[in-house]
Amino acid sequence: MRKKFYGVIVGLLVLILAACGGGGNDSSDANKSNLTPEQLYMQSCSSCHGTDMREGYAPDLDKIGSKYTSEEIEEIILNGVGSMPKGILKGEDAKKVADWLATYK
Repeated sequence: MRKKFYGVIVGLLVLILAACGGGGNDSSDANKSNLTPEQLYMQSCSSCHGTDMREGYAPDLDKIGSKYTSEEIEEIILNGVGSMPKGILKGEDAKKVADWLATYK
């Protein structure tokens, strides 16, 4: 129970900070960071899917590569699915995370 409470609090903080961090930078570099796929996941995905890809309230991702290809995962990241909003990651960042997640089988 305590883990879920902290997960919800962290998730809300991430959403609030993400909403405040727009900065108006629309250059293509905004979609191509120097972060590793793991860092991008922790920054953009773990608040819903969990730091271990299983403990969040969103679907587990620890075996996502056995269900979807890298291209399909990228499509989900870019366009959203179900209650997952589109565009959480974009461009090369979405591709990096999709390729990385596809290795989890």
